[in-house]
Amino acid sequence: MARVAFIGLGRMGHGMAGRYLDAGHTVAIWNRSKAKAEDLIARGARWATSPEDAAVDADAVVTMVADDEASRAVWLGPTGAAKTAKAGTIAIECSTVSYDHARELGRELNARGLMYIDCPVTGLPDAAAAGKLTLLVGADAADLERARPFLEPIGSTIRHFGAVGSGTVYKLINNLMGAIQIAGLAEGLAIAEQAGLDMKLVLEAIQGGVAASPQVLRHSKRMVARDFAGATFTAALRHKDAAYAVKLAESLLAGKPLVARAAVEAYAQAKAAMPDEDEGRMIELVSRPK
Repeated sequence: MARVAFIGLGRMGHGMAGRYLDAGHTVAIWNRSKAKAEDLIARGARWATSPEDAAVDADAVVTMVADDEASRAVWLGPTGAAKTAKAGTIAIECSTVSYDHARELGRELNARGLMYIDCPVTGLPDAAAAGKLTLLVGADAADLERARPFLEPIGSTIRHFGAVGSGTVYKLINNLMGAIQIAGLAEGLAIAEQAGLDMKLVLEAIQGGVAASPQVLRHSKRMVARDFAGATFTAALRHKDAAYAVKLAESLLAGKPLVARAAVEAYAQAKAAMPDEDEGRMIELVSRPK
C-alpha cells in the first residue's frame, strides 16, 4: 500500500488519520502534542518528529490544521513537509484556510514539484472517523483523478468545484452561512426566552419551520438547554472562517457584505469571551441573566 504522511490531529484530523490506517496504508503522523497521537501509534502509525520527518518518502501528505499561519508553518516552515517531500508527491490541504493562502500555497508547492489539491472538508468529527466527510476540491481534473485513492478513505462525497482555490471558496461560503445562521438563532431564541414564550413550543415551531437548516436543528435544542458539552466547533474557529470569507467577499462584491460583517463582529465577541468553547454558546452573550 501507499505511504501517507498526516499532519494535524485535532478533532477532525485524528479521525481522518485513522482512516488511512484502516485502509491499510503506511502512515506517518505529526502533531504539536504527541499525546493526541498515542492511540494511532498503538495502531501502527509512525510518530514523526516534525512535518519534514513525516513527509520523507511519502506518496501523499495530508494536512488538517487551524489556519493560514499553521498551514504555512507545516508546509513551508523551517521543518515543513515541503523540505523533504519528493517530486510528484500529492499535497492535500484539508484545512480551512483563506482563498489567497490556498492559491499561494498551491503555486509554491507546484514550483517545488508537488501536486497540490485544495481540499477543505465538511462534516463533524464522527463523520471524519467514519470516512464520511464531504470533500470540497479545487484541482486540475487529472490531478484529482490521481489523488482520488487518497481522498476516498476520508470522504464519501467528493465535490469538484474547479481549479485550485475553488474548493476553499465554497468552504468559506458554507462556513459563513453557518456563522450567520447560528448567530441569528442565538438572538432569536434569546428574544423568545426574554419574552416568556414556551420554549418547548418554540423549538417545535423552529424545527418544523422553513428556517430549520441542519445548523438550526443541531444547535437549537443545545442552546435552549444550555448544553454545550462535547464541543465540535469552537467560537475561535468560526470567527476565523467568517473573517476569511468576509475578506474574500470584499474582493468580489460590489456592495459591502453587511450581513457577513455582522457575523464576524458577533463571533469576535464570542472569541474574546470563550474562544475554545462550543460556538453555540453565542446565546449566552445575547441573553440577559435569568
